[in-house]
Amino acid sequence: MPYSGPWSTEYIESLYERWKSDPNQVDKDWRFFFQGFELGFSQPVQPEGAACDEDAMRKQSRVEALVYRYRDIGHLMSCLDPLEACLTDHPLISLSTFGLGADDMEKAFYVPGLAKGRTMPLKDILQLMRQTYCRSIGVEYMHLQDPHEREWLREKMEPLKNEPNLLTEEKIRILNKLCQAKQFEQFVHKRYLGQKRFSLEGAEVIIPMMDVLFDRAASHDCREIVLGMSHRGRLNVQVNIMGKPYEDIFREFEDQYNPEGAVGTGDVKYHKGFVSKYTAQNGKTIDVMMANNPSHLEAVNPVVEGMAKGRIDAMGKDARVLPVLLHGDAAFAGQGIVAETLNMSQLEGYKTGGTIHIVVNNQIGYTTLPEDARSTRYSTDIAKGIMVPIFHVHGEDPEAVAHAVRLACDYRMAFAKDVVIDVVCYRLYGHNEGDEPYFTAPLMYDRIRQRPSLDELYATQLLDEQVLDQTELNQIRSGIETCLTTAIDAAKEPVKHSSTGKNLPDDNDDHSSFYERVAIDTALKKEDLLALARQLSSLPDGFNVNPKLEKLLEKRKQSVEEGTGIDWGNAETLAFASIVQQGQPVRLSGEDSQRGTFSQRHSVLFDTKTNAEYTPIAALSSPPMFYPINSLLSEAGVLGFEYGYSLVRPDCLTLWEAQFGDFVNNAQVVIDQFIVSGETKWGSKSGLTLLLPHGYEGMGPEHSSARIERFLQLCANENIQVCNPTTPAQYFHLLRRQAMGKVLKPLVIMTPKSLLRHPLAVSDMDDFTKKRFEAVLDDPLAGKNAEKVIFVSGKIYYELLKARDDSRIKKTAIIRIEQLYPFPQKQIENIINTYKKCREWLWTQEEPENQGPWQFVSRLFQKNFSIGLTFIGRDPSPSPATGYHHVFVEEQENIVRKALLGSL
Repeated sequence: MPYSGPWSTEYIESLYERWKSDPNQVDKDWRFFFQGFELGFSQPVQPEGAACDEDAMRKQSRVEALVYRYRDIGHLMSCLDPLEACLTDHPLISLSTFGLGADDMEKAFYVPGLAKGRTMPLKDILQLMRQTYCRSIGVEYMHLQDPHEREWLREKMEPLKNEPNLLTEEKIRILNKLCQAKQFEQFVHKRYLGQKRFSLEGAEVIIPMMDVLFDRAASHDCREIVLGMSHRGRLNVQVNIMGKPYEDIFREFEDQYNPEGAVGTGDVKYHKGFVSKYTAQNGKTIDVMMANNPSHLEAVNPVVEGMAKGRIDAMGKDARVLPVLLHGDAAFAGQGIVAETLNMSQLEGYKTGGTIHIVVNNQIGYTTLPEDARSTRYSTDIAKGIMVPIFHVHGEDPEAVAHAVRLACDYRMAFAKDVVIDVVCYRLYGHNEGDEPYFTAPLMYDRIRQRPSLDELYATQLLDEQVLDQTELNQIRSGIETCLTTAIDAAKEPVKHSSTGKNLPDDNDDHSSFYERVAIDTALKKEDLLALARQLSSLPDGFNVNPKLEKLLEKRKQSVEEGTGIDWGNAETLAFASIVQQGQPVRLSGEDSQRGTFSQRHSVLFDTKTNAEYTPIAALSSPPMFYPINSLLSEAGVLGFEYGYSLVRPDCLTLWEAQFGDFVNNAQVVIDQFIVSGETKWGSKSGLTLLLPHGYEGMGPEHSSARIERFLQLCANENIQVCNPTTPAQYFHLLRRQAMGKVLKPLVIMTPKSLLRHPLAVSDMDDFTKKRFEAVLDDPLAGKNAEKVIFVSGKIYYELLKARDDSRIKKTAIIRIEQLYPFPQKQIENIINTYKKCREWLWTQEEPENQGPWQFVSRLFQKNFSIGLTFIGRDPSPSPATGYHHVFVEEQENIVRKALLGSL
């Protein structure tokens, strides 16, 4: 319903008249409103005191419109900002706007859904509306399209007037958490002056808020919480919510934290994750996992969602997992990954039962104020697009915050949807403790410096209410101080044992951190392949498959039965099916991944008459263990999700496929900050596989290159695997190796496009039953008397092969490096040593000289082998490929000609 400007009484009445003439002439929200209005007046018995004349009906409609306005935009008059005076009136919600005045205050009106059907004086109606929607909690929920959700929220809020109803012990617990939060920050500030910690001060209410949330989640039988948050307040949450010992945090400040357990290069203390158990007041425990987090704000969001989804899938029907994300206001409004992650919330392949989003709204982003940080009133407005409620809460009213987070948790559990809580607070210092905020926000920080801390404000309130006395308050504070002082003394002692919690989930502890050089037997028996091929081509009775796909399925089965001509799509299907049959799940996600960008996969079949789905590989197991998912049109969000999924599902072959490899750079943050560096920074082990279609076919600069050079540049310390297989069987064995191996390393595969249907890019039965993945493929056709050896990686091999055969060139060998990293030095050395008569060593690639594998392999060849390697390929270029097809053809022919004949 539009509310961009004030609604006049005349406007509402004109809509009412149009609705009575024809309901379709007004917006559907107004139709619902007027239907409710008519229903209210169609009761057999008129409410006591109700007037029946036209003037009374007009006043009645105005009151109902006023009530609707409070429910809709009463949040505009809420008291939310600790640094600003509260509004007492708003022109959009004034009596005069609705043609009402002081003489109407004592008149009784009936409002559907209010006061259990009784009439109320207008003054009481206004008081109820203001108390519910215009105090420390402002609520946006009338945009929800489901009337049941709106009614549920209204019934939870209006009868209680959004008033917290806390027990004495709950208030004392909140105060205790506030004191813990502030005293920890102040203690660290004094003892480690100048060290960054990204203080929570000004937003200390987050600590009791998290405590209330976790406790509420336990009352709903939640078993696990996956938590994502940025650097601000992270240490505070770890010690005061997750139970990380103070001394462990202090050791990190002392730069001597658990040196025996150091992994890789490590990371700063406010990026590290933590795992612990939270014990609720009812005695139930929740496993809490805080995800590792880079400084790239909001990038962790899809990772957390993927971790939650992975745990849900692993736990099965008994799964009770709650994702919780803490955001900053500037980042929530500014970072596109937020929208990508929100968009996943109700998608079948990605939904996690709803996420609780907490926006720590300190009203500034580094130095940027809200008017320069967003185009909307609230930083949370982006979340309205997924139809979820948004609670805005005054950050210095801890009881209101507790009430809002309980209500939000209850909503999430009732509807399995996301919910957002916007906690309006401030930031006591600059962006970090050494930053001077007065340079850019002097007036704001004048007000901040005049504010007493929240624990002082709330302690005064509880003393006034006689909830506790000064002695009890002193005991709370002195007890916390004693714990801190004792812990800092312990932190100076040598480390004797590890923390009670962990930095990582333990599901991956059986997997090695070091690359496996022992060959894995990935071959299948012939009879097993035949059985799989027949099962995969068999359809349920009555299933109407597309005739073209029927032929494809038959061709796939026939090629296996004949033992020849097995293509890429067939090999991949057999690989996935064999992994599932061995008891391992396979999750494949990406844009168009069910069919495949190039119509090569067809993992999901659709009945031509009913549109019913059938997934042959999924039918191999019960319950199904093959999950082919068409993703939303997102790279960063979906890749981050799958990375998170892989972290908690080491038993699952998790794959993400780019529509074209070129588009993977949309997810560069996920690659750089998580996939290639997560293990060395945090010890995070992932077996995620990336499928990136790559190859030059004249499709221009946006559909040619997966930027293999960038992945190779990021290779070090055996952190990832980068492969460019050239046969279906090699791809088959590579997928099975990734699933069966004990090592957990991300695998980046350059997958084919034109090779999917290339007549030479096929494999025979023996390639699947008697071989395994080979990092280097020697030339089976060239003799050992070759005088020229051409090293390649990828599909250029087939163009060189055809040209060599057409030209009847002898004494030239073409060697394929199928695995570029970890670099197969020994295998290459063995091959080099067999070509004793070689006089010319070449590296040939399709990519420009400054791209592709050349820069990577040339350095390693020079370092490890006593041969001089000459480059053949495209000239250096800022763009991967030409957009002119005739130029592409000419360039490709020149590369092949020069490599084979030595001249243009």
